[in-house]
Amino acid sequence: MPKSIKASDVKTIIFVCEAGIGSSLMSVNALKKKLKAANIDNVNVIHKPARLVPPEAPFIVCHSQLAKMVRNRAPNAVVVGFKHFLNDPALDRIVKALVEGGEIVEEG
Repeated sequence: MPKSIKASDVKTIIFVCEAGIGSSLMSVNALKKKLKAANIDNVNVIHKPARLVPPEAPFIVCHSQLAKMVRNRAPNAVVVGFKHFLNDPALDRIVKALVEGGEIVEEG
């Protein structure tokens, strides 16, 4: 059964990438813009390379190719994987859940 987290429990989104530069930084900024457009100002987005993922992290977004490694590093985290660095539907689902106060279900 996939893990989930209540949207109201999400205070920080750790956006994980391979090295911490490049296209993932564009995705971080796109997510921040989506949150701002949705008037979500109580959620912080942090950008980290996979090797620096805190083991106690509760909620992580990463490229689906990194999801297994990230889950091993932070076994209790809800991990949402995406496939496209820009305009991926997974990011829209996260924002929608935060707006509606629903559950965010692990995927990817």
